[in-house]
Amino acid sequence: MMRIWRRSVRSFLCLLIVGLVLCSIHVEQVAAQGVSDTYNYSYSGTTVDSPAAYKATLIVDGEDLRIGALNEPSDIFVNEEGEVYVVDTGNNRIVVLNEQLELVHVIDTFMNQEKKEGFNNPQGIFVDELNHIYIADTGNKRVVHLNENYELMKVVDSPQLEVLKEDFEFTPVHLVVDKAQRIYVMASGVFDGFMEFNADGEFTTFIGANRVRVSPIELLWKRLSTKAQRSRMVQFIPTEFTNLDINDEGFIYATNGDEWGDTIKKLNAQGTDILRREGYFSPRGDERYSQKDGPSRLIDLDVWDSEIYSVLDSKKGRIFTYNGDGHLMYVFGGIGNTMGEFVTPIAIERIGNHFLVLDKSLAEITVFEETNYGRTLNEAVKSYYSGDEEKAYHLYQETINMNANLDFAYIGIGKALYRQGQYNEAMNFFKEGKDQKNYSKAFILQRKEILRAYFPVGMTSILILVLLWVILGRIRKVRRLRGGNSIDIVE
Repeated sequence: MMRIWRRSVRSFLCLLIVGLVLCSIHVEQVAAQGVSDTYNYSYSGTTVDSPAAYKATLIVDGEDLRIGALNEPSDIFVNEEGEVYVVDTGNNRIVVLNEQLELVHVIDTFMNQEKKEGFNNPQGIFVDELNHIYIADTGNKRVVHLNENYELMKVVDSPQLEVLKEDFEFTPVHLVVDKAQRIYVMASGVFDGFMEFNADGEFTTFIGANRVRVSPIELLWKRLSTKAQRSRMVQFIPTEFTNLDINDEGFIYATNGDEWGDTIKKLNAQGTDILRREGYFSPRGDERYSQKDGPSRLIDLDVWDSEIYSVLDSKKGRIFTYNGDGHLMYVFGGIGNTMGEFVTPIAIERIGNHFLVLDKSLAEITVFEETNYGRTLNEAVKSYYSGDEEKAYHLYQETINMNANLDFAYIGIGKALYRQGQYNEAMNFFKEGKDQKNYSKAFILQRKEILRAYFPVGMTSILILVLLWVILGRIRKVRRLRGGNSIDIVE
């Protein structure tokens, strides 16, 4: 009887799971209909039309640069002077361009102790404020550090440590460097986080490991399985990161391929995720998608000033840009064969007010220029971040005039008014933007303002009334006493 009961329970749960999956497929497919390349999400989660924030204006490839076709390029970086570094992976070289995207130099060899060496399948690059170049020389299993004259400074090889497995192979893919010249490497097959090396190239620690996350269906299957079945299942391990970037303050922003957890993280020095997620939805790309496409797979990101950051979705070729609070600002790009669309987008960078998107299959760089709408919204976010509330207020108003569907712009106006002490007006905009948290803050301060304005008058009035009451009471008492005395005298 017990076995029959267990089988019945398992059959029921299996049918329940299948039903839930089919329902989710139907809902997601319906939700994905009608999505254009320029859209946003409302507070309720519906897709709403949005003006284009960026438009494609230029395409650059190897033939334009007269260096032969690029071959499966995999990364791009822009330094503080506006020079562009392209990792031409298939040709084992680094192509350096100026701000006008004209050829400056090609790095394909360097001298290592009087011996000329080259790269093997390089995939990542970072250039620091001294214009020192750090290259993830993936095929040679090392990180190559060159100075501003393209001369070798050091080579970071695989560390020999007990914490690493005996068969561990150091395969760097992407990397960033902080102002203390610490190198943070994203290595293939490493699930403990980023590998941190000091300025001398010595391994120090791992940082920012992803937590193990399991989908509810996988967890339920594992609980219902027998011991023998569980032993044959794939072990749950943390998701690998897909890319990383670092801002001027030394915080590392990272993307990973986790479908259930936080696909974007902001790591402090201790490796703790401190990314703010105060928007309507957690930053992770598309909120609504079909079962066929699945959720966004974020493979690169670019952090720019005022805590704004942009992420690249390899599945749909879209770039999602968020403000520091996690509100989605705008979306652009797509998969296709027209200008502004891609086949295999692999990396993004910003140069001035333009975006550069590198396509691996087409071996070309697409340049995107700000539209008036994108410029206005960007400046509104930056103005508020820098403390210019009045300018932010007017810019957000302009943004709403161009796009009334942008709910979070109302919150931006509310925050600008809030900082100026106009709490009652701020409450109206927070209500419009469905921001209950900030509405409550403004309400509390507005109440304090009212109490502060009327409390002295109210207390004075109360004291006067109390004093008058006491005086009148005494007058009545005196009159009663006098009345009693006069009666006594008559008698």
